[in-house]
Amino acid sequence: MPSLADIAARLQAYDPQALSMDAATAFLRELAQPITGTETVTLVQALGRVLAQDVIAPFNVPPHDNSAMDGYAFDGSQLRSNTPQTLTLTVVGTALAGAAGQGLVQPRQCVKVTTGAVMPEGLDTVVPQEFTQSSGKQITIPAGTVRPGDNRRHAGEDLRQGAVALQKGELLVPAALGLLASLGIENVQVMRRLRVAYFSTGNEIVSLGDLPPGQPLPQGKIYDSNRYVLFGLLTRLGCELIDMGVVPDEPAQLEAAFVQAANQADAIITSGGVSVGEADHTKAIMKKLGDVAFWRIAMRPGRPMAVGRLARGKTPHLQAKSANSPYEYCSSSYENYSDSLTDSSPGPVLFGLPGNPVAVMVTFLALVRPALLRLMGASAAPPPLLKAHANSAIRKKPGRTEYQRGRVSTAADGSLHVSIAANQGSGVLSSMVRGNGLVVLHHGQGNVAAGELVDVMVFEGVM
Repeated sequence: MPSLADIAARLQAYDPQALSMDAATAFLRELAQPITGTETVTLVQALGRVLAQDVIAPFNVPPHDNSAMDGYAFDGSQLRSNTPQTLTLTVVGTALAGAAGQGLVQPRQCVKVTTGAVMPEGLDTVVPQEFTQSSGKQITIPAGTVRPGDNRRHAGEDLRQGAVALQKGELLVPAALGLLASLGIENVQVMRRLRVAYFSTGNEIVSLGDLPPGQPLPQGKIYDSNRYVLFGLLTRLGCELIDMGVVPDEPAQLEAAFVQAANQADAIITSGGVSVGEADHTKAIMKKLGDVAFWRIAMRPGRPMAVGRLARGKTPHLQAKSANSPYEYCSSSYENYSDSLTDSSPGPVLFGLPGNPVAVMVTFLALVRPALLRLMGASAAPPPLLKAHANSAIRKKPGRTEYQRGRVSTAADGSLHVSIAANQGSGVLSSMVRGNGLVVLHHGQGNVAAGELVDVMVFEGVM
């Protein structure tokens, strides 16, 4: 695995104290090397998993020419293209979906077919039933109703035998499950789930359930929201979660938490303790236990961030233990994780996020989520940015990337418009709930005039 120094040496103009989003993204792409473990699961277990190998089509899909609708199949060469005319045909049989194909059909004859029925030999065109006039055993097709080859699905039209149906690294979405089922594949090899340990840091943080019922929140304390945000974001990614609770800003307990997480997880995500603060010990413990860089990214919100890789194999030592200790909980509930993580395996990738909840979400969506997908072995492209008209002017200085919370709506003419939330403070979590996307104002971009098109990262599908 490359060291942080190796990666930095390959990046032009790398400056951890003034890092552009492009440079941060490129750095994390090199740091996050895909895991290697795989497993075989059934299709009903495969949703959201990452495909571990190419899937080759064992036969044509569909396996035979078939009718695209209910109607009558006939030889389309009987239609005159230069002088269209009415065509009268005799119905000589019926072909139903799921039944074997009919025998030879003579000129001026046709076969009644249902959607999906095998096309009888020599017939290549289907006229919808509602477009015909029938009289006894005969039908009449008005001139110009259909053209040769209409309403026929070709064998292999979807997939040819021997073609790559799905590629290694693809995320198995619902349509992919249907495609696998159409190939008769019941089990599929996927990458094992990514194991992510996460915890919040800080003496001011109170975890839900820590206070007796009815006791008010002490002055100076706040409830921990970041772990629940990360729980939702990581669950959407299909990760195996190791929730390590809230860790006080105390060196021994921080070290024990980091060591335990390193021995159990492929990635570690923390919130808080990475900015400049006299009482924060988190940065010192990170540096003690691994190869870690501390960034000041040219972005808003979310400027401070720690990234790196921690070492495995150390033994955590706690000075004090209690019945509610999150470390005791993890070691008893997740000790099976360490069975497949050896001292020789690469240590987990570390993402130290800011403490403010909006900054946590923005840095996760913009930087951590793509890196985790790479760790999972996924080859998925980032979600496309939508273009929307700004409903009001937006102030912006070039030199940093800004992510402003907004709400996208559709105007009467079908165009997209976005309204910016009034309060863009990094602690205003309600603005993330009421918004449905982030307006992305790029590094070199300046002020935006009302009506100007801006890029929007929509939440649906990623949050």
